[in-house]
Amino acid sequence: MSLIGENSVINKCTLLLLSGVLIFCSGMAQAQDTNPYVMLQDVATKTFSRIKKERQLIEADPELLRKIMKEELMPYVDYNFSALKVLGKHYKSVPREKIPEYISVFRSYLITTYALAMAYYDGQDVEFQPVREVTDERTVTVRAVVKEPGRPDINLAFKLRKNRKTNEWKAYDMVAEGISLLSSKQSEFQSILRNDGIQKVIDLMNNTIDKPISIDGQKKEN
Repeated sequence: MSLIGENSVINKCTLLLLSGVLIFCSGMAQAQDTNPYVMLQDVATKTFSRIKKERQLIEADPELLRKIMKEELMPYVDYNFSALKVLGKHYKSVPREKIPEYISVFRSYLITTYALAMAYYDGQDVEFQPVREVTDERTVTVRAVVKEPGRPDINLAFKLRKNRKTNEWKAYDMVAEGISLLSSKQSEFQSILRNDGIQKVIDLMNNTIDKPISIDGQKKEN
């Protein structure tokens, strides 16, 4: 988002949003009433196991991370909702004909963000809160703690919402040590939207999208 580079905690934790947003990768035929807490834990384990298994391929071609995010992640992220939330009060001032382009670029921007974040993955452990029963809730927050030897624990919260029409759960935000990725991006774009308009935001996102994925560059920050 470029959430990468904005905050050291976010830099090293954005990848863990994947354990929230990839909860739907266990198949298109998920039951509509599946408990999001259970899915979160089960598929997070599956996803990070795959990343570890394909690590050599990724190191040889870091762009593979972008491909993995596009295929495995984006069909199950509520990027449309997130994109419009980022616009906030400026939504009404954006020309209607620019909205589809903005959402499309925002989607590609997320793919790049998650691909960059995955370069930080080095086998960190994630402990999730106990599973809770979900009844009539339309949104849930699933909490977790990132544990890495020799470093302080990092508290995370994954936000998911249930679509009223499809009853599907999809992830739309993560809070790392009190910092919301969605709110962070909203704050960054507010002055740009006010002073320069939506095209400037689109151009900034495209600049990030056009940059190649570099594992070595990410690891130097560690």
